[in-house]
Amino acid sequence: MLYKTYYKSPVGNLMLVSDGDNLVGLYMENQKYYLNGLKQELTSKDNLQVFENTKKWLDRYFEKEKPSIKEIPIAPKGGEFRQKVWKILCEIPYGQTITYGEIAKRIAKQMNKEKMSAQAVGNAVGHNPISIIIPCHRVIGKNGSLTGYAGGIERKKMLLELEKENVDQ
Repeated sequence: MLYKTYYKSPVGNLMLVSDGDNLVGLYMENQKYYLNGLKQELTSKDNLQVFENTKKWLDRYFEKEKPSIKEIPIAPKGGEFRQKVWKILCEIPYGQTITYGEIAKRIAKQMNKEKMSAQAVGNAVGHNPISIIIPCHRVIGKNGSLTGYAGGIERKKMLLELEKENVDQ
């Protein structure tokens, strides 16, 4: 069974989804790939410990603190390739960015391949089911452009500016 609750944030309403123990989704209202293929019915349940912890994490994040991803038990659903990409996203420090191409090079190395498609990486980044906490907004185009964000470029820009302010302090 999957559970849901909502959180009002500076980037709009967020839906949190849990399996009861882990956070399996964090979706922005009107984002591309909303619910990312979750087939199960979602039951409203506001008082799960993982939801309480996630809301506190988000409060701190939007107050320009730097909460650790490790504070929230996350279990994003996806294949092996996507899991590898999402793991790399989790390693991007606050206030920093990485390109799709750089991630592709890392994945190619991990998989003992000569090269990997930056487009395939972009697809995996775009299907990240736990927005903000798994920081897919920190991935940019090779020329530094703010390309592709399932939550919309304006939200991506807001999150990056929030984190930059956080780092500059």
